[in-house]
Amino acid sequence: MLKRFKQFVSFYKPYAGWFFADMACALLMSAIALVVPLGVRTITEDVLAQGMASPQGRILRLGLILLLLVIAQALCQYFLDYQGHHMGAKMERDMRAQLFRHCQGMSFSFYDTHKVGELMSRITADSLSLAEFFHHFPEDVVVNAIQLLGATVILFHINWKVTLALLALLPFMAAYTLYYSKKMREALAEGRRSAGDVNAQVEDSLSGVRVVQSFTNEQLEEEKFDRQNQRFLESRRRGYQSEAKLYCGMDAFANLLPIAVAVFGGLAIWAGAMKLPDLVLFMLYVNYFSAPVRSLANTSRLLQEGSTSFARYWELMDMSPEIQDSPQARDLPRVKGDLELKDISFFYDGGASVFHGLDLSIKAGEYVALVGASGVGKTTLCSLIPRFYQVQKGQILLDGQPVENATLRSLRQNIGMVQQDVYLFAGTIGENIAYGKPGCTQEEIVAAAQKAGAHEFIQKLPQGYDTDVGPHGVRLSGGQQQRVSIARVFLKDPPVLIFDEATSALDAHSEKIVQRSLEQLARRRTTLVIAHRLSTVRGASRILVLDENGVCEEGTHEELLARGGVYAGLYQTSLEV
Repeated sequence: MLKRFKQFVSFYKPYAGWFFADMACALLMSAIALVVPLGVRTITEDVLAQGMASPQGRILRLGLILLLLVIAQALCQYFLDYQGHHMGAKMERDMRAQLFRHCQGMSFSFYDTHKVGELMSRITADSLSLAEFFHHFPEDVVVNAIQLLGATVILFHINWKVTLALLALLPFMAAYTLYYSKKMREALAEGRRSAGDVNAQVEDSLSGVRVVQSFTNEQLEEEKFDRQNQRFLESRRRGYQSEAKLYCGMDAFANLLPIAVAVFGGLAIWAGAMKLPDLVLFMLYVNYFSAPVRSLANTSRLLQEGSTSFARYWELMDMSPEIQDSPQARDLPRVKGDLELKDISFFYDGGASVFHGLDLSIKAGEYVALVGASGVGKTTLCSLIPRFYQVQKGQILLDGQPVENATLRSLRQNIGMVQQDVYLFAGTIGENIAYGKPGCTQEEIVAAAQKAGAHEFIQKLPQGYDTDVGPHGVRLSGGQQQRVSIARVFLKDPPVLIFDEATSALDAHSEKIVQRSLEQLARRRTTLVIAHRLSTVRGASRILVLDENGVCEEGTHEELLARGGVYAGLYQTSLEV
């Protein structure tokens, strides 16, 4: 609990000045609110009731003072509404940025088990709730506490018996509020989870809309969405029900207060224990009892929403990346590219072993191909080298140094990857190529595109390098997307290359163009190629054949064919397809 409180307070530290100014305005507003009824009482009792001959001057002076106090109160309210909200928005920004940076640093295994839509909900919706919580909760607590305590002291001074009658209602209000606040908190937590599930379903369905429409499964996706949407509706219904009961009860209690004042105050006047101006003052101050009570419901809602969002925020922030820089990690210089895997064992969480005791050695500048049946771990192997996943046993060496001794950033800067599933970001072709070297010149972008064989088709586009690629690059063909991704790697200029089925999804014509680009990119670099189409690896200096036991065959294309083993069988199958 103390840890969470310290974490909560830490977000106020950069804006401590604004926060204290906000609290000062809240205190001043509360003080003025308590003083104004006393000014009214002074006019009604001390001036008018005393029968002064010429009370106009004093009444006007008191009226002017009250007017100035109201103006000061309005200015404080403006500061709270504007600067207070602005402070909350800044804190929201900080939390959202912190959460985004944290997600950016999480390992691949994290994204294997977490839905992107649910993460988006935490980064956006939860942060928005926290902005309101950061601003309003301390303010509401201060204002309501000052008004309630101040009004209690003043009313005790006037008539303690009537005041006690009012205070007797407060424990019932508190118990009622706490009970239904708990119900509302539970409903809100479920609502957050349901919202994340809806976001995940939308993201999944819309990202795969081309598959959906090609299989004419729009109705199936609508049914899946409707189920998630209905669960979300049900969670919201329970939340609204708890909220309605809370607010309804608070309003009922608040409405009881003036009735209690009228009844007990009337009895006190009848008994001669209270004057009529005092009853008027009580009626004015009863608002300072009822207002905190009414506000308590809203404050409780803010607390529940804020605490739920805060818990979800730290639930994610408390997850450490599986793969991090070790304390002794150092930046790698530009490597030569000698790659060695010693006794590597790896398995996914809850899954069977992918590798067990795998050994592999690749010399700097060597062009090596990995082939084998689907599921033997070719892609997994290539993900282990840049430490997208962490090996459970063994060691990966780059230029004789364990990759764990290098910072992740410097390690991955020395490795370039061209994958089958190309991801192009929203923006132009030029911006996507420049992703390989942020801050590069237009001349460098064009040179990289020329090396990748992309310059010619880019020039033919209406806006050339300023052509928008569309969501995920959908305005470009598969071959064009792949050449843009290769240009990106050309710009990065890494000494180690990994081609992961880079041409398997292309037609024959696009494959030839992309293959030429890949061969040019691979010159004088350590290159590891995962190949589905064996025709693309015939020129490899060494071909490694993987099965469930590791490397089962090794040699050139001609040597492996002559051996008549697994590779020969795979090659013959590829020719028959």
